[in-house]
Amino acid sequence: MSPTTTPQATVRTARPWYKILYVQVLIAIALGVVVGWLAPNVATNEWVKALGDGFIKLIKMVIAPIIFCTVVSGIAHIQDARKVGRVGVKALVYFEVVSSFALVLGLIIGNLFPVGHGLGAKSDAAAVAAYVKQAEAQKSVDFVLNIIPDSVVGAFARGDILQVLLFAILFGFSLMALGERGHTVRDLIDDVAHAVFGVIAIVMKAAPFGAFGAMAYTVGRYGPSALSNLAGLIVLFYVTAVLFIVVVLGLIARIAGFNIFRFIGYIKDELLIVLGTSSSESALPQLMEKLERLGCSKPVVGLVVPTGYSFNLDGTNIYMTLATLFIAQAVGVDLSLSDQLTILVVAMLTSKGASGVTGAGFITLAATLSVVNPALVPGMAIVFSVDKFMSECRALTNITGNGVATVVVSWWEGELDRGRLNAALGVSVDPADVETAVTTG
Repeated sequence: MSPTTTPQATVRTARPWYKILYVQVLIAIALGVVVGWLAPNVATNEWVKALGDGFIKLIKMVIAPIIFCTVVSGIAHIQDARKVGRVGVKALVYFEVVSSFALVLGLIIGNLFPVGHGLGAKSDAAAVAAYVKQAEAQKSVDFVLNIIPDSVVGAFARGDILQVLLFAILFGFSLMALGERGHTVRDLIDDVAHAVFGVIAIVMKAAPFGAFGAMAYTVGRYGPSALSNLAGLIVLFYVTAVLFIVVVLGLIARIAGFNIFRFIGYIKDELLIVLGTSSSESALPQLMEKLERLGCSKPVVGLVVPTGYSFNLDGTNIYMTLATLFIAQAVGVDLSLSDQLTILVVAMLTSKGASGVTGAGFITLAATLSVVNPALVPGMAIVFSVDKFMSECRALTNITGNGVATVVVSWWEGELDRGRLNAALGVSVDPADVETAVTTG
C-alpha cells in the first residue's frame, strides 16, 4: 500500500450526502427504531431479524482470512523477529494497564451511584441458564488450551480469532525464516488480502440493511418499556463509558499526540455499523484498513487489532464491574472491599475470553459472578432483559479502545507516520471504497 497515494485515492469530495455509507446507516438505524416501536409485529418477523444476523455473518466470514493474511504479511515483511515479540509485549502491557483503568472506573461509579438498591426487573431464568452454561468454558486453563486449535482448518471454519491468530503468527515466522524463497508466498498472501478487502467493500454496501434489521428487531422484541425497568443502570453505564473514552482514552491520545474527538470522527462509519449490529467484530476488517491509512504500520495493525479483540475489551470490563455491583445491590448482597478487589482480579481474567460479539459480555459476567460469589448468579436475570441495550455501548467502547491502542503502540514502537495521521484525521473515508485504497497500493 502506497503511503502517498492511498488517502488521496479514497476521498470523495463530490459525493451526494445520501450516498455516503455512514449517512445511510444512520438513517437505517432511525428507521429501525421507528418500525420496532410502531410496528413490533413486523419488526419481530424472522426475516427482519435475518437482515441483521445475515450482515454479521457476511462480515464474520471474511474475518479469519483477513486476520491470517494481515498478520502473516506483516510478520513476513519484518526482517527482525525480535520486533514481533517487542510489539506483542508492548500491546499486552498497554492492554492490562488500560483494562485496569476500565475495571476500577466501573467499581468507583458503581459505588458512588448505587442504582441497584430497590430496583427490580422481570427475570428470564431459562435464558440466563444458557449463558451460565457457556461461562463454564471461561476458566483460565481452558481458555489457554483453547487458543491451540485442534486443526488449522477447524480454526478457520469456526472463525476463532485467537486460534487463527496463533497459526498466522507461526506461519509468518516460518515465512520470514525462508527469506528470499518465501517472497512468492508472501506476495500471494498480499494479493489474497487485496481480494478479500474487495469482498468487504461489496459486503459493506449491505450495512444499512443489516443495521435496520438488527435495530428494528431489538426495539420490537424488547420494546421501549424494557428500558424503563433498568433505566438507572443503562444511563449509568453509558455515562461511565463516555467518561472512560473522553477522560482515560482522551488523555492517552493526547500523550500520543492526537485528539480523541477527531479520531472518533475518523472512525464514525465503523462506530455506526457497530451501533446497528451490536457487534464490534462487524467493523474489524475496515477498522484495520483505516488504521493503516492513518499512519500505523502494517505489522502493528496486524498484531494489535486482532489481539485486542480478546485482550482489550474496555467496554466489557466497565460493564462487568458495574453490573456486578448493581446485581449485588439489587439482591441485597453486601460486597466488602476484599470482595471488590476480587472482582477486579477475576474480571481481568474472565474478560480475556470475550470475542467482541453480541452476548459475550453477558457470558463473561456469568463467569465473574460464579467465582466472586455464587449467590449473585441468579441475579443475572435482573439485567438480562436490558443487556441487549447495553451491548451496543460495550461494542462501541471496545472498538474505540482497540483503535486508540493501535495508534499508541505504533507511536510507542516509533512507527507512526505523523504526516499521514494529521492528514487522515481531517479526511472522511467511506468504508465502501476500501477496495480503491487496496488496489491503488
